Amino acid sequence: MRVVFMGTPEFSVPALQAIAARHEVVCVYSQPPRAAGRGQKPRPSPVQAAAEALGIPVRTPVRLKGAEEQAEFAALGADVAVVVAYGLILPQPVLDAPRLGCLNIHASLLPRWRGAAPIHRAVMAGDAETGVAIMQMEAGLDTGPVLAEARTPIGAEDTTADLHDRLSGMGAALIVDVLDRLPLPAVPQAAEGVTYAAKIDKAEARVDWTRPAAEVDRLIRGLSPFPGAWCVAGSERLKLLRSRLSEEQGVPGEVLGGLVVACGNGAVEITEVQREGKRPMPAAEALRGMDLPARLD
Repeated sequence: MRVVFMGTPEFSVPALQAIAARHEVVCVYSQPPRAAGRGQKPRPSPVQAAAEALGIPVRTPVRLKGAEEQAEFAALGADVAVVVAYGLILPQPVLDAPRLGCLNIHASLLPRWRGAAPIHRAVMAGDAETGVAIMQMEAGLDTGPVLAEARTPIGAEDTTADLHDRLSGMGAALIVDVLDRLPLPAVPQAAEGVTYAAKIDKAEARVDWTRPAAEVDRLIRGLSPFPGAWCVAGSERLKLLRSRLSEEQGVPGEVLGGLVVACGNGAVEITEVQREGKRPMPAAEALRGMDLPARLD
């Protein structure tokens, strides 16, 4: 089939590569290059870089609301468009242009966690499982009917980074299967169980040790690697990247040995951290060069 692919971050790359191996990707749409690095030079998105490596034409419009942009999209004569974390809202003329419409790979089991940060929110909420859904796009926010889904459990020590990579691969495999079987029946989403995955606010990231250990543990894993849950250790800001529950007890914030820290109820063992100006490292390695206070704030 003639496919238009629309995506921007690293999460979207495996889907692009899988589709390009089986179908004709006539064009890739991605967010414009952003200034990055020490020199603040424009850097293409991961999807743009992957598309150029595959020899696929790339377009990076700042909007799709204009008649000219919409006409250029329609002129591609696509059978279907596949959208994976693109970053622009698609107007109705764009949704209607491909013969089989626009399909979205969404990283949750809809209707749970519609919106911007479904992986983070699933971990932070303590969900037992998550997955990917292939959705027929419509004007509402992740409201379209679902063509297929794949599920995966959320492990006791899984971080958002772990699930990101797993779901990215699952989405790539699932969209190839769906494209091979189109047209497929689309099942409307249930009216019950709708939740919204609000964009992560950095203000959420500071750890409150008076909260229950289970909640602190989910916050640490859910915000890893970005923006990263953090606390203050003496005069140093410490980013907490991996953790697991501990059965120890103490005063909230008290360091109970190693990097086991007491919470309002129970404790968490921090297993990976990032000190200011340093790379992420196992907690045991970080402690060898660190004057750890008796209490974290």
